[in-house]
This record gives sequence, C-alpha cells and structure tokens, in this order.
Amino acid sequence: MMKSAWLVLLALALPTLPASAQKIDVHLSPTCGCCKAWVRHLEQAGFTPRIVESRDMSGSKRALGVPDKVQSCHTGMVEGYFIEGHVPASDIVKLLKDKPRALGLAVPDMPVGSPGMEVAGVTPEPFETLLIGADDRITVYGKH
Repeated sequence: MMKSAWLVLLALALPTLPASAQKIDVHLSPTCGCCKAWVRHLEQAGFTPRIVESRDMSGSKRALGVPDKVQSCHTGMVEGYFIEGHVPASDIVKLLKDKPRALGLAVPDMPVGSPGMEVAGVTPEPFETLLIGADDRITVYGKH
C-alpha cells in the first residue's frame, strides 16, 4: 500500500517538472556575467542550455522576433518560444506545459533578485514575467 501511494504522488508530480534533457538555446554576449548566472539557473532546473554567443544582441533579438519594448539582456529559444531576460525556469516549465498561442515570455529590464540577478545583501525587487501573445498582446504570466 505504501509503495502504491508513492507511485501515485510521483505520477502527479511529473507533469510539472521539465524533461531532464529539455533543450534551450541561449543567445548571449560572451562577456555578460548575469547571462551565465541565468544559464546556471536553467541547468539547476533540469534544462540543457546550448550557448549561442553573439556580439550583436540587437540583431539576434530582431532575428528571433523579440519585440523592442520587452527586450532585456539575453534571449532563449525553446519549442518555438522566445524567453527574454531573467525569466524564472518555473515560468518556462508552465509555458511548455500550457502551450499558449504566444511568441514568448519576457522579464524586461534586469530586476534585482530575478534568476541570475541575485545580489547578496540586497532585497529582491518584485517583478513580473510577461506573456507576449501571437497577436503581440502583452499580459502578466507570473508575479515574483
């Protein structure tokens, strides 16, 4: 009986976790430390990032379809969605589970305390993850 209860709990938990080898391309500047910290955050969450270094991030963002008004530091691409800036891995997992008709997620600017922007001794800022719909409509997808 105890074993079956654990199996049920495991089965219920699995859909909320990313696949252990969920690949994500991360376009970043080779000199940016916060980009590399965000990549570590993704790895800790079970993603497998592939780094794409760019010396022209503006050009990369245009090519990936990231609207100017939500651009930030680095850009991920996963399953056809862009992931712009310091988006928490949990929001990416939710996006991949929900599969909305959207272009991607963004955390504009670089809020202190967001993944990759943690600063020891500094209180994290509240921030929002935005969903950019296929119609370019922007809505709040997560509050942190």
